[in-house]
Amino acid sequence: MGRGSWAGALGGLARACHPGPTVAVTALVTALAVAAGRDTAGSALVAAAILTGQLSVGWCNDAVDAGRDTAAGRAEKPIVSGQVGVKTVYVSAFSAFVVCVPLSFACGLLAGTVHLIAVAGAWAYNLRLKATLFSWVPYVVGFGSLPVFVVTGLPGRPWPAWWVVVAAAALGLGAHLANVLPDIGQDVAVGVRGWPQRLGASRVRALIPVPLLAASALLVFAPPGPPDAVAWAGLAAVTAFGLAGTALGGLSPKIPFATAIACAAVDVGLLLASGTGVGA
Repeated sequence: MGRGSWAGALGGLARACHPGPTVAVTALVTALAVAAGRDTAGSALVAAAILTGQLSVGWCNDAVDAGRDTAAGRAEKPIVSGQVGVKTVYVSAFSAFVVCVPLSFACGLLAGTVHLIAVAGAWAYNLRLKATLFSWVPYVVGFGSLPVFVVTGLPGRPWPAWWVVVAAAALGLGAHLANVLPDIGQDVAVGVRGWPQRLGASRVRALIPVPLLAASALLVFAPPGPPDAVAWAGLAAVTAFGLAGTALGGLSPKIPFATAIACAAVDVGLLLASGTGVGA
């Protein structure tokens, strides 16, 4: 391959990894690791483990969906456009997963096991569960496991507060709905009938703010003591983002996903501000 071919393939791989969610999840979990009391090296290990896991999941998703994406005429997908081959994406997905395994265990035996179960669940979603009524399960389990992964790797293997785990799981449910929304029409056309596809686009758009607001409410009201001004401001921001995503989702189905990411960022900020529930 010439230099231009290599550059094109690398660009295709960068697009096929779902860069938005990959970067967002890696950044938010790394911030959570810092807040939990991990040192620089520990936080870097968490970031590397999450990044490689997310890369493997994103590449697996595009490789598995290549046939359906081609049938749906999704030219924006790098495999469909011919920018990168499906075999290259498969090899990249498996390679990233192989690297993810030792990085995860380097964060702690229990922590690594928790993270790899979450990554395996995401692969199961790509391979089968996304087309079933249980498509939401890998998202709820995967997101809910993230604070467990971060905290159980600390000395003494503590456990995060229950409300942190439940809030993270609720964020996962909202992320699932928001992530699927733009593709519901194309998914149904090629026979993918997960939970959101069965609900339909209008119901999904209306439902997205519910788990996002529930997660934020937990982070505001579950910690000991009355909410402070920062907590109320965070809850107001999430409410505004959630309602904006629903109101503007009719203009572009990608808007609710962007607002869901914004809600997750606010929720991590709420957790950092509270200083409770995640270890140090």
